[in-house]
Amino acid sequence: MYDVNETLENALARNVRDTLREDIGRGDWTALLVPEDRAVQAKVTMKESAVLCGSAWFEGCILALDPSAKITWNESEGATVSAGSVVAEIKSSARALLSAERSALNLLQMLSGVATETRKYVQAIDGVSPNPNGCAVLDTRKTMAGLRQAQKYAVRVGGGKNHRMALWDGILIKENHIAAAGGIAAVLHAAESLNSGVSIQIEVESLAELAEALACGAKNILLDDFSFEDMAKAVSINEGRAILEVSGGVDLNSIRAIAATGVDRISIGKLTKDVRAVDLSMRIISE
Repeated sequence: MYDVNETLENALARNVRDTLREDIGRGDWTALLVPEDRAVQAKVTMKESAVLCGSAWFEGCILALDPSAKITWNESEGATVSAGSVVAEIKSSARALLSAERSALNLLQMLSGVATETRKYVQAIDGVSPNPNGCAVLDTRKTMAGLRQAQKYAVRVGGGKNHRMALWDGILIKENHIAAAGGIAAVLHAAESLNSGVSIQIEVESLAELAEALACGAKNILLDDFSFEDMAKAVSINEGRAILEVSGGVDLNSIRAIAATGVDRISIGKLTKDVRAVDLSMRIISE
């Protein structure tokens, strides 16, 4: 049924097409109030301190309606921008810019929001991990429908890393898979037998299950609902044999304590699930 693994470039083009189609439909009646040959200049202002992310999506929306538009960025992708900063200046057909405005800003605001939140978590654990390789902040598959690639891109811009992109991008064995397959040893053997070429991760719910997974050769283990004390014990038991990841219930109040146990990765669904868009505005400044 589904035979293509979408790339970021594919997704960007689809996001632009879909958001414009959703908003404009058969036409923008209000934009027709402006003379067809009118050209304008506009500026985009950051109204709060945030990480700028999504410039390609913003440009894509405007250029789709006016291929000759000129967009100048005063701040770079991934920069932390202060409130009041003019991040971009635009010269475009007035009708095209007015029709593209909401779609372009929606994508820029949402992706900047994801990048900004991610950076908060990354900075929260800076220097606290005893792990010689450090501790990475990861996203999950809890993303907005149709915006998976875009949001995971924003996580990277914010300094985080990506968990598997989608079901095709990795095997994650959870408690129901273990129960249905007949146990940890059986399910890990079945996963290896697929010769999929993708990573294999197994979730464990106790130190005993961790020891069993390690004995079966697991190289990537998710610690589910472990206390801080048990996380630290898991790191000691593991002795660097597998990548250890913590997920579930992580927030800015707990992430430093988790990183301090020495685990390798912390995955956080709210980076892409509970998104608060950054406040940006576009204003026409002259003809």
